[in-house]
Amino acid sequence: MIAVEAPPGGFVGPVKRSITIAGHATSISLEPPFWRALERHAADRALPLSALVAAIDAARIAADDPPNLASAIRSWLMTRAIEDAQTPPI
Repeated sequence: MIAVEAPPGGFVGPVKRSITIAGHATSISLEPPFWRALERHAADRALPLSALVAAIDAARIAADDPPNLASAIRSWLMTRAIEDAQTPPI
């Protein structure tokens, strides 16, 4: 068996937060590392967290077979992380 270390702080389950998207309150459950990454991406774009989530939600809804919002957010964040890892530093 391959040895794997737990992330700093250990493994933590999802944390539910309420966000308003297009005037409607919704709750989203994400693990803390995903919340931190989402907050960082919103700050990098000078957007409120709810605006970034609304943009991800709009892209999700436009998909042929839209996943739930939490899955869409995780997928979006993973794609950004992969792209960032492949981009050479300036």
